[in-house]
Amino acid sequence: MGATAGPVWGRTEQQDFRSRVRGTLLGAAVGDALGAPVDRLGLEEIRQAHGPEGLVDLAPAHGRRGAVTHLTQLGLFTVDGLIRAQVRRDTGAWHPPTDLHRAYLRWAATQRDWGPDLRRKEDGWLAHEEWLYVRRDPPRALLLGLGDDVMGTLEAPKSPDERGPEAAARSAPFGLLVGWEPQLVAQLAVECAAQTHGHPTAYLSAGAYAVTVHALARGDSLDGAVQRALAVLAARPGHEPVSEALQHALGAVRQGMPGPARVEELAGEGTAAGLLSAAVYCALVAEDVRHGLRLAVNHGARSGPAGALTGGLLGALHGETALPPAWVAELEGRPTLLELCDDFAMEMTQGPALHSPAGACAAWLARYPRGGVE
Repeated sequence: MGATAGPVWGRTEQQDFRSRVRGTLLGAAVGDALGAPVDRLGLEEIRQAHGPEGLVDLAPAHGRRGAVTHLTQLGLFTVDGLIRAQVRRDTGAWHPPTDLHRAYLRWAATQRDWGPDLRRKEDGWLAHEEWLYVRRDPPRALLLGLGDDVMGTLEAPKSPDERGPEAAARSAPFGLLVGWEPQLVAQLAVECAAQTHGHPTAYLSAGAYAVTVHALARGDSLDGAVQRALAVLAARPGHEPVSEALQHALGAVRQGMPGPARVEELAGEGTAAGLLSAAVYCALVAEDVRHGLRLAVNHGARSGPAGALTGGLLGALHGETALPPAWVAELEGRPTLLELCDDFAMEMTQGPALHSPAGACAAWLARYPRGGVE
């Protein structure tokens, strides 16, 4: 697997890219945090707890307002793995799914260890962030898929019957590989999704979401981005449930005022395809980011994944300055998120200045060590 030549990065292009990186990852995290308090609640339960309009602001979950879940945790480790893959490319060891798998195993260690082991220098800086060492309701498929060192592949996926949305919700960072062709973005997202979610509905939803974010990060409209994803999906066996879900979302835009019933209908049984469909719909009809995220979490389906998926789309589309500032201000782990966003943007735009066969920045290689399987 390889990448195409990247774009030419002028200063304006770099600033726009960093804004979209921050928008995508902060947007997904804000959506996750907004949906976390009401995830798995019915609409009437949400209204009883938060008033007739439902949840309109961040509310306490996991002991604080603005708390994120495993969805954001794994999104962070996805970014970490992508940076490490780029850094290791200089060594000739170029197999991004392996680097992502190693990153996901570092996340799995946060779910069983008391805290970071600072003696493990090969972990890099992200795995040394103490606040990540909390369990935030990770589903069984994640813990099983990453419960040993064996990497799931498309030929031998982990949890082959798992159709849930978690792999899709961690896949926005793949879409930020704007120098790659869409087919390669989809392939990487699909291969990495199969490490925990082995049903085609789950891993193809991850690929479709990544391609949609990719088109948005390149400046496409949301409708155009979904059409791009549909075109990439069409060549893949078993794509029909995901393609139909996306088509359903596009058609629903013309079917009256947006509301909880429409979102819940699109989400269906809570599969990855259903929640991707609901998220695309919420982003398409959103008056602004706040409206789109409120729509994404106030219904009887899974509010957390729907919020995270919607937030990633709206953030990629509009950039960081469109996000509600009060929600961003309260977001758990915001300093870590911003630091990782900026590292990712710097790696993708100025990687050769940080590491190359001719020379390397020691501080960068301490943050993102090259160690591991060569």
